Amino acid sequence: MMILVVVVIGIGGAAGVLRAADARTSDVERIDGLDAILADLPGDDAEYPAENYLLVGSDSREGIVAGSDDYAYVGDADVVGGKRSDTIMILHQERNGGAALMSLPRDLWVEIAGTGESQRINSAYNDGPERLAATVSQSLGIPIHHYVEVDFLGFKDIVDRIGGVQVCVYKAARDVHSGLNLQPGCQSLNGDMALAYARSRYYEEWDGSDWAMDPRADLGRIERQQFFIREAVNGLLHDIESSPFSAGDTIRAVTESVRIDPRLDPIKAAQALRQAAQQGLHTYALPVYNDTVGDAAVLRLGDDADSLLAYFRGEGPAPTQFETTTDPAPEAQAEASGSA
Repeated sequence: MMILVVVVIGIGGAAGVLRAADARTSDVERIDGLDAILADLPGDDAEYPAENYLLVGSDSREGIVAGSDDYAYVGDADVVGGKRSDTIMILHQERNGGAALMSLPRDLWVEIAGTGESQRINSAYNDGPERLAATVSQSLGIPIHHYVEVDFLGFKDIVDRIGGVQVCVYKAARDVHSGLNLQPGCQSLNGDMALAYARSRYYEEWDGSDWAMDPRADLGRIERQQFFIREAVNGLLHDIESSPFSAGDTIRAVTESVRIDPRLDPIKAAQALRQAAQQGLHTYALPVYNDTVGDAAVLRLGDDADSLLAYFRGEGPAPTQFETTTDPAPEAQAEASGSA
């Protein structure tokens, strides 16, 4: 996730850390063909000088072989060939201000740019990052200034390099499809379990007598992903500020795992987002409703979605009614704090 990337690179104040990061980011893979899609960067005199990052989590199984630990969690290229967009988010960074994150449900029904046809939004990625970025811009009216992509293996590696991420749950939870298995209370998730948590669409909790499925499916997954990112950012801020030079391995993992647009300067972006991360990352849920198209279950934008989209377009204030909760398991967190 881009917010993890930029915090890792930008939070260390030591000059040596920035020099090392600068040397490594020169090797980050760049995606050609996005220049004509991305919006012009706002100038210093812009009325609302904010930038939007389109963040994409790819479900590519490239590099995973049968019999490996990774295969047990996500399979290999024979299970799912090529790449698909498993997660789509927009990170909105106000200059000298805060940062906000909005997730786009992958079943959101929109017109796919350049096709004249409507499909689920994640299908736009089948034709590449250019089609997805254009679809987000045209269908939702949100200017996209930068593009960042990370795949399954990259996500796992980043989490392992930062020493895991703490997640608290009030009840035992599982997902037999993703491999998730959590006990009540707070625990540090390694890369494998973090991926299982972030991918979970069949999330179940033990109610004392049986397993109860989260009926929200992908919408529940979005809430958990946002919570996970907030916890990861908070942990990174604490760990890297207390020991800046420990960021070297994490920077290496990040630069080996992401693909970005040609004009994105990771160091400049990291420094701009550093203050925003310290102020706190605000996350938002896009209001949608269930619908069907033929035999397909899809999501459509709710009537009140435009007020949230307006904020990400730079046309209005953040609507607080769509801000997601800071902790989906407050009882577990309180219990952990009380026993510390």
